[in-house]
Amino acid sequence: MTQHLELLVFAFFALVTLGSALAMVLVEDMWHSALLMGVTLLSIAVHYVMLQAEFVAAMQVLVYVGGVLILISFVVMLTRTQSTSETPPQGASNDD
Repeated sequence: MTQHLELLVFAFFALVTLGSALAMVLVEDMWHSALLMGVTLLSIAVHYVMLQAEFVAAMQVLVYVGGVLILISFVVMLTRTQSTSETPPQGASNDD
């Protein structure tokens, strides 16, 4: 019974890993791509736990999710541009 449950959990997280990695590449918004990268890295950590490599899973979460993903999130937030198409730019005249 536990072998079937383990196979089911592995298959679920394998689909989560592949789906989020594919969506991370295909999505156009940088913020959503960074969040999907976090989902991918966390699901890989679950695979490490299933392989009884808890230290590697903890390092995966601490280094990649905790460090790299936070850095990417800050970069996305700080470099994002505001698109204001309603207001004309400075110095533009509206005399038609």
